[in-house]
Amino acid sequence: MTLHLFNPDHDLALASGLTNFTAPHAGRQLRHDLAFLPALWAAPGDIVLVDDDTEQQERMWMKVMQRLHALPGHKGMVMAQPQFVGLRKQLNDLGADSVEPWGWNAALCAQLRRRGIGPELMPDEERLQAIRQLSHRATAVALLPQLQQEGTTGQSALCHSIDEVTDTAQSYGGRVVLKAPWSSSGRGLRFCNLSQPCHTQQRQNEQRWTQHVIEQQGAVVVEPYYNKVKDFGMEFVSDAQGQAQYMGLSLFHTQNGAYTGNLLATEHAKRSILERMLEPELIDNVQQRLSLLLGQLCRGVYSGPLGVDMMVVTAGGRQMLHPCVEVNLRRTMGHLALALSPTDDDDEVRQVMRIDYEDQRYKLRIRQL
Repeated sequence: MTLHLFNPDHDLALASGLTNFTAPHAGRQLRHDLAFLPALWAAPGDIVLVDDDTEQQERMWMKVMQRLHALPGHKGMVMAQPQFVGLRKQLNDLGADSVEPWGWNAALCAQLRRRGIGPELMPDEERLQAIRQLSHRATAVALLPQLQQEGTTGQSALCHSIDEVTDTAQSYGGRVVLKAPWSSSGRGLRFCNLSQPCHTQQRQNEQRWTQHVIEQQGAVVVEPYYNKVKDFGMEFVSDAQGQAQYMGLSLFHTQNGAYTGNLLATEHAKRSILERMLEPELIDNVQQRLSLLLGQLCRGVYSGPLGVDMMVVTAGGRQMLHPCVEVNLRRTMGHLALALSPTDDDDEVRQVMRIDYEDQRYKLRIRQL
């Protein structure tokens, strides 16, 4: 029996490095409003940890399942019945033999210990530190050149000073994306044109932000700005024994770097969309290479879901693959989309999954395309 929980503030907790981390209000509300999400991938009899209003969370889960069953392509979907348990309850007597959060961090482990979860069900301090280091954007910087081949593009550099950031940005043509080493979707990104005069207010704000990130997190990642055609990702599950199993494609949308929604479709349908832009052999080669590299990276450190974000971009007058924009050492919205994808073998079924903010609440929306 597995205990599941949704902690979308995970990336911010990693950035803080604190055991007594308190998420901003938006993060706490997202965790509260969508605490039922793990019920969408949990096995029958599993436990889903939510805030104390367990009945409301169960109703929200039922509403999503009923919506899915009303849409084409989901006739074969099984409605597994998990158990919803309130967060304030002591958890040591539930009989769980494993714990699967959205992501592992020191703050979450401290919280679970206070609720009675034994240390044998959580990573120890050394492993938590290793997970945090692998979650640093330096991992993506290091992976990118190992994935380069005919048909790919992409550059990325880890910089430790303002001067290094400026020099690297100029070598990339001035128009760049700056990224904090640990940050959540849409946060910790700055789209900059460092060829502009330094006295402008915007440039001064960018320099202050960059200096602050370097002081807080030790570095900033600098990447060229690409003419993006399509966001997508590849989803995996690591066994921490050297294997990273490929689970499927995630075709998603972003706005200013922030996640806005996922396509729900068969794997064949998603693959067909990508093959209009990229050679099939290139997609296969990158997927196989990633399975090998991620398995090696996670050996002895991380067991669980993870994903690699990518882009199709226009470069040199052709469409090319940027094979490693970001590595997410946690469950992703792409994994959620895979859990909700059509179960029937109908490539014409297309739906979109979104997280919307309406009436002062976050809501999961699924609609037919």
